[in-house]
Amino acid sequence: MTAKDDAKDIGYCGLYCAECPSHIGKIADLAHDLKRELRVVRYDKAAEQLSKISFFKSLEHYPECYEVLDQMVKMRCNKVCKTGGGNPSSKVRICARKKGFEGCWECEGFEECEKMDFLKGVHGNANIVNLKAIGKNGTEKFLKGKKLWYSD
Repeated sequence: MTAKDDAKDIGYCGLYCAECPSHIGKIADLAHDLKRELRVVRYDKAAEQLSKISFFKSLEHYPECYEVLDQMVKMRCNKVCKTGGGNPSSKVRICARKKGFEGCWECEGFEECEKMDFLKGVHGNANIVNLKAIGKNGTEKFLKGKKLWYSD
């Protein structure tokens, strides 16, 4: 695979979609498999009964745990941002496409852009660090180097 082929995997925001846990799918696969196994062994019944014993009291939260696993399965993202993956109403993607940008690194105001604030909780400032690196060195060099997923 060439750097040009990988360039589509760089999200407009600067995150490298190919390394996204939702895109890789391992977490979704594991959550799916665990849900299936829990259904097969009827663990809901076991958790209900075991939760009555003080040592296993936390199993009273089993239904919420199962819901979380369900959400983890749904977080699978088969496409990268530039090919329609992720949030379809992403303000970052809409803005970059509207401006004809390959990515936010082409925008002078990306460091202060409020459209990317939602990323801070999950990624810290990783996308900003990545955007600076891409802006300075280009996508080819970025693809050969370290791509941050989370940074303080």
